[in-house]
Amino acid sequence: MLSLGEELLKYQQDGFLSFHTPGHKGKCEFFKGLNFPEHDLTELPGLDMLHAPQGVLAEAQKRAAQVFGAEESFFLVNGATAGNQAMFLALSQKKGKVLIERQSHRSVSAGLILSGLEPIYLKPIVHPEFRLPLGLNYDIGSEVWAEIQGVHITYPSYYGTLPDIAPILRDRELYGPSVPILVDQAHGSHYLSEIFPPSALSWGADLVLHSSHKTLSALTQAAMLHVQGERIAKNRLRQALEILQSSSPSYLLMASLERSVEFALDEKRWELLYEAVQDLHEQVSKVLRIFNKDDQGQYGIAQWDWSKILVNTSSIGLSATVSVEFLRSHFRIEPELWDDENILFVLGIGNTPEEVQRLTQGLSAMIEWAKTANHSGVKTSGLNKEKVSFSEWELSLPPIRMTPREAFLAPKRQIPLRESLGKILGESISPYPPGIPLVAMGEEMTYEVLEALLHSSSNRWQGWDKPEQAIWIIEEG
Repeated sequence: MLSLGEELLKYQQDGFLSFHTPGHKGKCEFFKGLNFPEHDLTELPGLDMLHAPQGVLAEAQKRAAQVFGAEESFFLVNGATAGNQAMFLALSQKKGKVLIERQSHRSVSAGLILSGLEPIYLKPIVHPEFRLPLGLNYDIGSEVWAEIQGVHITYPSYYGTLPDIAPILRDRELYGPSVPILVDQAHGSHYLSEIFPPSALSWGADLVLHSSHKTLSALTQAAMLHVQGERIAKNRLRQALEILQSSSPSYLLMASLERSVEFALDEKRWELLYEAVQDLHEQVSKVLRIFNKDDQGQYGIAQWDWSKILVNTSSIGLSATVSVEFLRSHFRIEPELWDDENILFVLGIGNTPEEVQRLTQGLSAMIEWAKTANHSGVKTSGLNKEKVSFSEWELSLPPIRMTPREAFLAPKRQIPLRESLGKILGESISPYPPGIPLVAMGEEMTYEVLEALLHSSSNRWQGWDKPEQAIWIIEEG
């Protein structure tokens, strides 16, 4: 077996084109003058301190706030995960509730565990063609605003779709003017140009998270957290970040963050990519179903980020798995992720128009190859029509019996899945992608959810022992 270092070298030598994170796509131009291992340093005289910056780090964070439109910005070296968790810890000390999207990142669940806050979930809306939860159902009465300490929104989703935030802003003004809006803009740190949706800071969010390595040029694990206004206690936010982040921060990560701020201002890179993506749509969208601007305004989707290319392969009779195998072997194209019938390609600041043209060629060739493959039995390889069905995403949310923190700390035992009806779950169960729980830790197992799990033949589940049909529950009594 090869070592990890040998596997990395082998992957590099394979020469795949990156349509996945990180956003720098392995391009050396973003890191000129940064030397490894010489610059692999932590806090030393002259280099400032991350948790009490007064020198170069303070200036770098001030510049980031200026560029992205925040009052104050914080560098994150423990990823966007630390930022999501810090958001919840920065809220009021007393127990309470927070309004969050069910399709939020798993670090949000961790934030609930750390803070002890109880979630009120907003249900996703499933797009019937892609069979993915791409939209948001905001249907909340005015009374909810009196009991929540914050609203957490994912903007954009993993797939580049954005919810309509206008009714949320309207209701906050009417019913909860002191309630902060927390935004996970991890996949939208590049929203500085008019060819993209507006940034969350521009429409008044209080805390906004950027996963700067996903689409900008920062190194993997580097992120930023931006704050504005008086709804967030900044001292609590600083304390939360000090708790969650390393006491030996990587200066390579922070230097890459500093540089990513300046590269983010290069709008021309994105404009050239935009033109190449429009050509891609024109050439292949007549055969392949690709998410596009016409999908805006329906299924809870207000806007769309064109730099996320979501392709459904069912129209050509190939599973996404077989399609990805074709693209990897014939065109050295590496996507971000895929399920049974959808493939996601993610552009970053390091991509070039020529690489998008290569993707266009690959998709076109795949369409032609499918015509032959469909007569040779290839289309059945890896194709799983079962997938998580549309009806399962529309199941009622299970009742919350314990907060995520209470459930995490409670004694647990493992039992057969068939015996879990009415039990409080000690784990969250999610199909991945996209990772949205059908039942979350601390919720009650309902008949609907249990039937869905018992009759599922998919292997894309996280959070339970499917081969053994066993599940962790809270030990009651």
